[in-house]
Amino acid sequence: MSRVVLAACAVLLLLAEAHAQSDWKKEWEKTIEAAKKEGQVNVYIGGWEAVVESGAFQKAYPEIKVTWVGGRAGEAAKRILAERRAGKFIADVSSEGITSNYRSLHAAKSLDPIKPALLLPEVTNESLWYQGRHRYIDPEGQFVFRYVGTQQKGNVSYNSKLVNPKEIHSVWDLVDARWKGKIIARDVRSPGPGNAPMRFFYHHPAIGPTFIKKLFGEMDVTLFRDFRQSIDWLASGKASLCFFCADTDKAKLQGLPVEEFANFKEGAALVTQYGTLALLNRAPHANAAKVFINWFLSRDGQIALQKSLARSSAETADSLRIDIPKDDVKPENRRAAGVSYLDVDGEIEWTEMKPVLAIFEEALANAEKQKK
Repeated sequence: MSRVVLAACAVLLLLAEAHAQSDWKKEWEKTIEAAKKEGQVNVYIGGWEAVVESGAFQKAYPEIKVTWVGGRAGEAAKRILAERRAGKFIADVSSEGITSNYRSLHAAKSLDPIKPALLLPEVTNESLWYQGRHRYIDPEGQFVFRYVGTQQKGNVSYNSKLVNPKEIHSVWDLVDARWKGKIIARDVRSPGPGNAPMRFFYHHPAIGPTFIKKLFGEMDVTLFRDFRQSIDWLASGKASLCFFCADTDKAKLQGLPVEEFANFKEGAALVTQYGTLALLNRAPHANAAKVFINWFLSRDGQIALQKSLARSSAETADSLRIDIPKDDVKPENRRAAGVSYLDVDGEIEWTEMKPVLAIFEEALANAEKQKK
């Protein structure tokens, strides 16, 4: 190819890039002006209200008032659907968990595609996101955007006086005969801690249903639902291992001999928590909604999310943006180099607990047979 042709190609590429840049800027400026006229955005956000309470968006866009509705997981979606049944279309944006945004709002056909609403280059540039791509929970890859991928290592704790962590390399070491009768686990038939780790065990090719059957069917595991009781059992030595205990970090600060395993060779799960974003259809402030969505998924917005959670609660979230600092994310929840991750929310069927609980129930039934 001649130098003249190469030079012409280079000029065409530059012109195309300049045109594309001009297009998004015009669209963005037009959207901002329309949003200012609307003057408000209604954000329904479950679990992570701290990010809107922080006022970070309001500082960036003082002419767009943020009105927000918070609540526990699932409450925002229930409220949105109740309002819509009453003919009230109030919500513009929903930031919630997968069940709310996908299984409730998407299933009720209450969403517009969010993908066309992404305008800022720092948001649309997929190289700035984990593994160089955007993640959606819906099969269409258009409606429910995932913005968080937090590391969860299995939530397996131990009594530091009774267990040497250097002897535990694999999850399979946890079902060694020496631990029989010395394990407690939260009953995962009720919602709460253990959901994601159980899905990790179930779907991991090196672990799978066989591990769940062995753990709950052969290891004489004692189930619990009271978290205080579980910590007491673990700290006192009544149990050596605990699956899905909570508040072990607080117990450790109190001087109790409890720790959580840092790594297994099988890696760890990535979970979404409350980290999905959706755009409501028939939104009363459609342009302001686009501005909020782009700010929220921008570098500044995701930094504000991590910082506000670190300040306001025990929870932590690791944004899927990779161009932002992670100092505000707890080390145990921060994605790390060299760890093999299984994205347990990566496939919609993987988010379903029914097949996991079926194996769990089968294992418990087998345990009962062995006792007879």
